Amino acid sequence: SVLPSTAPPGLPDRFRMFRSCEWEVLERSLNILQASDFYWGPLSVGEAHAKLQREPVGTYLVRDSSQGNCLFSLSVRMPTGPVSLRISFQEGYFRLKNWFSDCVVRLLELVVAGTRNNPLHFDEMGGTPLV
Repeated sequence: SVLPSTAPPGLPDRFRMFRSCEWEVLERSLNILQASDFYWGPLSVGEAHAKLQREPVGTYLVRDSSQGNCLFSLSVRMPTGPVSLRISFQEGYFRLKNWFSDCVVRLLELVVAGTRNNPLHFDEMGGTPLV
């Protein structure tokens, strides 16, 4: 695959260089995310946590990650307060713990369904399980 020198039309310039097959995955996933009501784009972690602080436990949003090595973050209102988890992108798949998908929205659907029976534990959540 050829590495494009700039992001294809429709993708923000902030994305690092990917193989051409990864651009297709990113562009499709970003289009689906932008049509959702839970994607907030370039929202800081502080802003995300402030918005979630007023919401019921379990409320979440997806935002652009401020980490250079991650594209998106999942911010969730937990009983102890909001937390943010990085969604990684490797080899054409978005990943969160043991779940992966070529679409961020589908990944979240898998996580929501999967955590009903098997809660996730992240260091960032101080031992509180994600259900």
